[in-house]
Amino acid sequence: MANEKMVKAITSMDEDFAKWYTDIVAKAELMDYSSVKGCMIIRPYGYAIWENIQKTLDGMFKETGHENVCMPMFIPESLLQKEKDHVEGFAPEVAWVTHGGNEKLEERLCVRPTSETLFCDHYANIIQSYRDLPKLYNQWCSVVRWEKTTRPFLRSREFLWQEGHTIHATAEEAQAETVRMLETYARFAEEYLAIPVVKGVKTEKERFAGAADTYTIEALMHDGKALQSATSHYFGDGFARAFNIQFTDKDNKLAYPFQTSWGCTTRLIGAVIMTHGDNDGLVLPPAIAPIQTVLIPIAAHKEGVVEKANEVYERLCKVCRAKIDLSEQSPGWKFAEYEMKGVPLRVELGPKDIEKNQCVIVRRDNRQKYFVSLDDLESEIARLLVEVRDSMLEAARNRRDSMTYVAHDLDEMIKIADEKPGFIKAMWCGDRECEDALKEKAGVTSRCIPLEQEHIGDTCVCCGKKADKMLYWGKAY
Repeated sequence: MANEKMVKAITSMDEDFAKWYTDIVAKAELMDYSSVKGCMIIRPYGYAIWENIQKTLDGMFKETGHENVCMPMFIPESLLQKEKDHVEGFAPEVAWVTHGGNEKLEERLCVRPTSETLFCDHYANIIQSYRDLPKLYNQWCSVVRWEKTTRPFLRSREFLWQEGHTIHATAEEAQAETVRMLETYARFAEEYLAIPVVKGVKTEKERFAGAADTYTIEALMHDGKALQSATSHYFGDGFARAFNIQFTDKDNKLAYPFQTSWGCTTRLIGAVIMTHGDNDGLVLPPAIAPIQTVLIPIAAHKEGVVEKANEVYERLCKVCRAKIDLSEQSPGWKFAEYEMKGVPLRVELGPKDIEKNQCVIVRRDNRQKYFVSLDDLESEIARLLVEVRDSMLEAARNRRDSMTYVAHDLDEMIKIADEKPGFIKAMWCGDRECEDALKEKAGVTSRCIPLEQEHIGDTCVCCGKKADKMLYWGKAY
């Protein structure tokens, strides 16, 4: 009954996907709503997921030579105004500080929506020679964007993220860095989050404000909507010129450097929920699960069960992030509780198991049950954690592929967009008018021009003119 009651607490994703999502983030205790509209409280379990994401990515960044820095959270208005396209792109979302205590400030301060201008201001002070380059920086912080419509983790007015900022002597170096970081995000998404992604370049319309090129990884959620999961931007020397960042090159001539920025946010937690979750709650990839294995004693009141369970728990702690639940709740309630929280593996240990020198291991992703000798416990846990990740990635990839369609003309595009949620592959002539028309008529936006191109036709899906680019289109968060 307890299990049934827990399940009924979550709205079915087929009934109302948005409600299913908000049920999970609340009932799995990932977040709570705050008294500031559009801002959220990330609770310990949700923050532990973010810490595991952060720890892994931070290690990947440091392996590629990046250093962490910390910039101020306030940006003077005059500094923000220096790069015209950049400020215009962010103006509608900026929050302003106008008073310090009781005094009106001489100049308004922007609460950072992103930190390009702060880094540029700093670079102008510390870069004089080609010997000072490159600078490979990253920072972990929060930013504020005054969004009109918010949803936990996916879009909030303040959110946590990392933003990498690098500056290079040549365009080739900066372009290589942009792609390298895109590949880093794609590897992280697939190897650690078990989320398959499409790597590509954004159209000019969807490009980051002030960027020459924006690269993206796009994931597909359970409901067939796309989620931009991380971006990497090549700026050229536009920001350097706007902020007068110059250096003396190897020929002793003054030159402008070339920049990149790249980032991902707590939105990744939303991506994990909507890619892997089911009607019983979260399904977490082992790499980021706060608890990888939970041990639940069965008939804990019987002699020797708790003692043996504690012994097994100590062994589990040596190979994974483990928890033992010795509370007075019934085993059924505990099963439902840890299924809700998405714990990858559940270990059950009762009197009969102890007699047979075994335990029962149950996978969260597919409910498969294993009877495992306690002699093989550590190796089986390690093996199953890898198997769970691989199976989750394969299931997500199969689902994405089954929800990816091809459209050859506008009527076909409209029909697919209306009837079949998912990605739509279609050719595009490169004209902004066609991109706008597809949004208006089919309700889809360009997700990216994939790096791996496919030839699915010779003409634009919208206007019928010659086209040599295949794009992924879709409805998105």
